[in-house]
Amino acid sequence: MAHAPRLTFAGLLAGGIGAGLVAALLAAPLPARAQDAKTTLVVAAPRTPESLDQEYPPTEAGHEVRRNVNERLLGYAQKKGDDGILYEDFTTIVGVLAESYELSPDKKSITFKLRKGVKSYNGNELNADTVMWSFERGWNMKSNFHWYMTQIFKIEDPKVAFTKVDDYTVKVSIPNPSPLLDRIWINSDLGILDATEVKKHLTPEDPWGARWLSTNTASFGPYQITKYTPGQEVVYDANPNYWRGPARLKRVILREMPTSANRVAALQAGSVDVAEYLLPRELALLSKVPGVTVYKVFGNFIHRVEMNNAKPPFDNLKVRQAVNYLVPREEILKSVYFNTARFTKSPISEIYPAFTDEYFFFNNDPAKAKELLKEAGFPEGFKTQLAYRTGDQIEEEIAVILKSAFAKGGIDVELLKLPASTLVERYTKGEVPMYFFRDMAIVPDAAYVANLWLNSASAINYSKFKSDEVDALINAGLTSTDEAKRVADMKRVQQITMEGAPWVFLMNPGYQLATRANVKGYSWYTPNGNAFYDMYKE
Repeated sequence: MAHAPRLTFAGLLAGGIGAGLVAALLAAPLPARAQDAKTTLVVAAPRTPESLDQEYPPTEAGHEVRRNVNERLLGYAQKKGDDGILYEDFTTIVGVLAESYELSPDKKSITFKLRKGVKSYNGNELNADTVMWSFERGWNMKSNFHWYMTQIFKIEDPKVAFTKVDDYTVKVSIPNPSPLLDRIWINSDLGILDATEVKKHLTPEDPWGARWLSTNTASFGPYQITKYTPGQEVVYDANPNYWRGPARLKRVILREMPTSANRVAALQAGSVDVAEYLLPRELALLSKVPGVTVYKVFGNFIHRVEMNNAKPPFDNLKVRQAVNYLVPREEILKSVYFNTARFTKSPISEIYPAFTDEYFFFNNDPAKAKELLKEAGFPEGFKTQLAYRTGDQIEEEIAVILKSAFAKGGIDVELLKLPASTLVERYTKGEVPMYFFRDMAIVPDAAYVANLWLNSASAINYSKFKSDEVDALINAGLTSTDEAKRVADMKRVQQITMEGAPWVFLMNPGYQLATRANVKGYSWYTPNGNAFYDMYKE
């Protein structure tokens, strides 16, 4: 691939970005910035969140809302990496809304002592009743909270599980021991809501405020969303009552700019302070631009192609292995990711305990692939489809490379470009044989990760991978408190999975962020996205 030219406004115009857009970007600063540029952050994002409710299925945009709005009971301490970026310290759990907590010796109950004097943006105080109502709502919504409580903790009766001890103490009891009993409450999906405010908006038709919380926020975090215009803009205003002290950035304005080239142009023009989810090619160029900083974190993303293991031809192990032998990973790394990604060599994130890459054995070997296809009964190959998201340039570039590579094994691939919502609907119903899937597990525990994607009982095991041994090992890992055995079992899970090849293993693309050079305090958390409380402007 030819070396890309230095990014200039003339180049942007030549590349198809309109003069009107560039003129707008160079125009006078936005009113909010003029009022107080140092305490206002303007973010260019590919999309606004689909919903503000933490019970909505997790998405990249939704995770960012939860990190900044819905405060949790516990968190990880932070530590500074060699690169100067703040990371979570997975070895140290600290109190957040809970000032302290106590695990029972058998790890079957956890008791939270709540901080006193904690107030929401609306001035309502945190107490045990607020926490209990958040639990009750989460359970009855039958979505994210309910999944954690039933799938991870195996809770059956919420009245037994959740107990108010006194006005500032809440206890959670579970049927079996769990090594995750403290770590789960760090999860951004489990924020505590401002029940007093939410209850003002309940109706008989909407007893848990799902309609209101889809477009409004009410919690105890550093920010409240005061304007939500889907497809256009989201405005975060700092919570003046935040228990850690008000944020240095008083307002964050997130603007939807679906085209990454437009986000690049806006950042260079100074019309925005932050540009999210840019292409590796653009980040490589921006890293050389004066006045711009590019942050790169390898993080926990796993980008892969999932195969429907329940339907021919991908119900055949040798076919799945053959496909993995046809992947030109080095070419993808260089031409698509500009050498900024890492190969995915396990279903477990490489930064999490118990990760191992010792069972990764797939190299680019078309001859081996043809041999496997012949043994599987497909000596001439077969026809199939590979689906990816409309507007996702990275997936489109990889799809084109894979189509050519798979043809070397006689596999004729039809590329399907689908809107994101259509793609999700089709692969959740098992209607596409191969599709791109990018996700991250936000709890740093191998059993948790494996349970998400590999347990045949998991609602998001869309590839329909099934191994009785893997299921048994995962279920044991969710209740065992013998850490050495858990690690050994999870390594066995990785071995079985790699041999079973349920996915086309591709890359960990990492998380990158481009900012103006005066934006400081970038930090990384397992849900990715940005924590605006940590950020400030010089």
